[in-house]
Amino acid sequence: MKTVMLILIETNTAQVKRLLIFYFLISFIQLKAQSDEQALERALYNLPDVQFKNVTKPRDKYLTYMLEIKQPLDHQHPENGYFYQSALLMHKGFSKPVVMETEGYELYPGGNELEKILDANDIDIEFRYFGKSRPDSLQWQYLTFAQVTADLHHINQLLKTIYSGKFVTTGISRGGQTSIYYRYYYPNDVDVTVPYVAPLPNNLEDKRIFQFLDTMGSPACRERIFNFQKFLLTHENECLEKLKWYEKGTNQTYDYFDGLGKVFEIGVLEYPFAFWQTGFIPCDSVPSNNLVDDYLDHFIKIPGIDWMSDKGLEQWAAHNYMARTEMGYYGYDITRFKNYLHYISGENPSAALAPKYLSYKPFDTTFEHNVHAWLNEKGNNMLYIYGGRDTWSACRVIVSDRVNSKSFMVPNANHFQARIRNMQPDMQQDFAESLTKLLNVDVDLAALKNLR
Repeated sequence: MKTVMLILIETNTAQVKRLLIFYFLISFIQLKAQSDEQALERALYNLPDVQFKNVTKPRDKYLTYMLEIKQPLDHQHPENGYFYQSALLMHKGFSKPVVMETEGYELYPGGNELEKILDANDIDIEFRYFGKSRPDSLQWQYLTFAQVTADLHHINQLLKTIYSGKFVTTGISRGGQTSIYYRYYYPNDVDVTVPYVAPLPNNLEDKRIFQFLDTMGSPACRERIFNFQKFLLTHENECLEKLKWYEKGTNQTYDYFDGLGKVFEIGVLEYPFAFWQTGFIPCDSVPSNNLVDDYLDHFIKIPGIDWMSDKGLEQWAAHNYMARTEMGYYGYDITRFKNYLHYISGENPSAALAPKYLSYKPFDTTFEHNVHAWLNEKGNNMLYIYGGRDTWSACRVIVSDRVNSKSFMVPNANHFQARIRNMQPDMQQDFAESLTKLLNVDVDLAALKNLR
């Protein structure tokens, strides 16, 4: 009986010890979180021209704050007005690395791969003139990459008064472009830049796109895509009648194009670009049964037309304005389609569809030329990620042998799939080792396991 009691006492004592350890551990974590929260809020409060709000949810693992940062419209002449730029800060620790996620458009909260594999703080920064980061009056002369990157530099300098770790920039697509331009204007702000699927067009009509579309996939696949486009154009009247119902059902207007005719033809020309850039389907899924409804359903799913609606053009106005003025873009080669087009004529139309109320100077290649020259000679500590089937990879950065940067092409990945988590193990390891070498911090690839 004494032996049994002794075992029970020892068992209970062990349980109590475990409970006490668990209790103190939880208490320590809570106290540290409270301490971090107080210290972070004091630091944010002391930043000039920054408003902040704690938006941490009960189940959130880390403190999260919405920041509104006062930015001059013109960083050279602050007296010309200002706006408030939105940014979402996720805090993990004052000495941990900081990932600056440079969006190309609105905020897209939720973290990113770099933040996870580096166990880093993350700040997601909205692009000026998008989302809530808009002045009362959109003065388009201040929408330049010199001003955009000055916004980022200002945020970087503010954060460096709070965080002591390494700084990394990353972004996807236009956000990736922005991270490259930011490095060009402010090469010493961050330690490493990781742009995803970031094209750098060399002109308003970058003809490398045409070469990509003329060689991507098998000859049979390219012919199937062309026949799909040709069928739609040779059945244009029937398609337009059906699209009128789509227009009515989606409550969209297309006054910019004076109706659906030109919209339809641009969408057909856009199809191969969209098929390779964002499509997930194999080539044999492209309709070939000569049934108009099947062709039109597929057409709506791949390029669609909503992005050309008056509402869509308004939403994308800042993007298309910058494509027309500094960034460059792509056009549509109409050589094989001239006999089938009724609403498009003349030169190849541009895909940068800026609203009519915008005025801009003719595109100048000087900016892009200067960026490419700088990347070739001084563009160090850049790790580029591209997708093998993504149309925008035609305009990818070709890494010079005069810098230490590297490029990772994820085979058969489109614009949404070209990610670290989708790399083959040997490429993943190469990327992790490259990042470790440049940053001298641990990289935990296991953190990607639960990402999709």
